[in-house]
Amino acid sequence: MAKLRVGVVSPEREIWTGEADMVIAKTVDGEIGIMPNHAPVLGVLVEGGVLRVKRGNEGDLVAAVHGGFISVADNDVSILAEAAELGSEVDVARAKDALQRAQASIEADQEDADARLQAKRAAARLRAAGEEV
Repeated sequence: MAKLRVGVVSPEREIWTGEADMVIAKTVDGEIGIMPNHAPVLGVLVEGGVLRVKRGNEGDLVAAVHGGFISVADNDVSILAEAAELGSEVDVARAKDALQRAQASIEADQEDADARLQAKRAAARLRAAGEEV
C-alpha cells in the first residue's frame, strides 16, 4: 500500500519527518484527512490546532500546531507551521498554568486578543499531550 511522505517544520526547527498512512489537520475550512493518492491541496492551518499523523503499528504522532499551511501533492504532505510542538514534548504543568493565566486575563478583559491566542495555544498543547481540555 502507498504511504505518505510527511514533513512538519516550523521556523525554529524540523519537528518530524517520516512515512504515514494518514494525516489529519484542522484548517480554516474545517478538518481535513489526507490519505495516499489524495488530490493536491493547499490549506491554511488554524491557530491552536492539533495535527495527527497515523503511522500504523508505530502509533499516532500528535502535535500542537499554531497557524501555518498544509500542502499536499504526489503523496508528499508538508506542514509549514508558525509554531509546533510534539505532544510528547509538552510540559503539561506549564501548559495548564499558561491556560489558567490566559483564562484569568480573558475574564478580566473580554477584549484581550492576546490572552485568547495564548489560551488557544495552551489548550492545543494540552490536547496534543493527551490531556482533557
